[in-house]
Amino acid sequence: MDQDALSRIAAALERIAPAPLDAPDFDSATAFVWHVEPDRLEPVTRVNRVDLSLLVGVDRSRDTLLANTQRFAAGHAANNALLWGARGMGKSSLVKAVHDYVQTEHQGLKLIELQREDLPSVGRLLNHLRAAPYRFILFCDDLSFSHDDQHYKSLKAVLDGGIEGRPDNVVFYATSNRRHLMPRDMIENERSTSINPSEAVEEKVSLSDRFGLWLGFHPCSQDEYLAMIQGYCAAFELEVDAATVTAEAIEWQATRGARSGRVAWQYFTDLAGRHGLSV
Repeated sequence: MDQDALSRIAAALERIAPAPLDAPDFDSATAFVWHVEPDRLEPVTRVNRVDLSLLVGVDRSRDTLLANTQRFAAGHAANNALLWGARGMGKSSLVKAVHDYVQTEHQGLKLIELQREDLPSVGRLLNHLRAAPYRFILFCDDLSFSHDDQHYKSLKAVLDGGIEGRPDNVVFYATSNRRHLMPRDMIENERSTSINPSEAVEEKVSLSDRFGLWLGFHPCSQDEYLAMIQGYCAAFELEVDAATVTAEAIEWQATRGARSGRVAWQYFTDLAGRHGLSV
């Protein structure tokens, strides 16, 4: 057999059973993204986030998640957290902002983003994190499950840890628009068609029960919406007429049909661009 054939066979075997992930250089960044095929942790040099002080209207959730994260970073007991509720109200922004705030005092705290599609690989990821001398927040944004989605079973490895238990240096934060991580019609359908309705949905609904913290996010009031924009103007030192901004901001949210932190930021981005400001 010639050398080219041997090389092709070796390459094929490596694709089937890739080499183990090298020990990541966790000192290279404060945040990482987990990828598979092949398994790797890619450092994020600049995290897309806002300052914690700019998150308006979520005071209770902010304080609760911040306290939980500070305890975890200090090596104390902490809960997994599910941030659920209205779209655009800063759920993922809060996770990233809290991590940024806490890691300035506890530099061993790392943020690792995990995609829902990669949940089946979470066991391999936990094996790499278990022995590392750092604290890790696993973060899954926009987590939800469809009718035939089995990925939720892999999530239990993070929340419960199986026979080994969840590593003491890992906590899991997830955001979702759904409190129970599944469509309401799916819950109602299984209840109406099953022999034992309570057991039919217990496995999936109980998934959200495994989060120690449930932090709800609700649509903001007009005053909170305007306060968000005023906070952005102050933070970026943009001097504009307050009455004009108020009128424009109200018209802006009316065209969107909703008020949220995301809509407030979109209006401010437009306002800043018109004044030649980069954000």
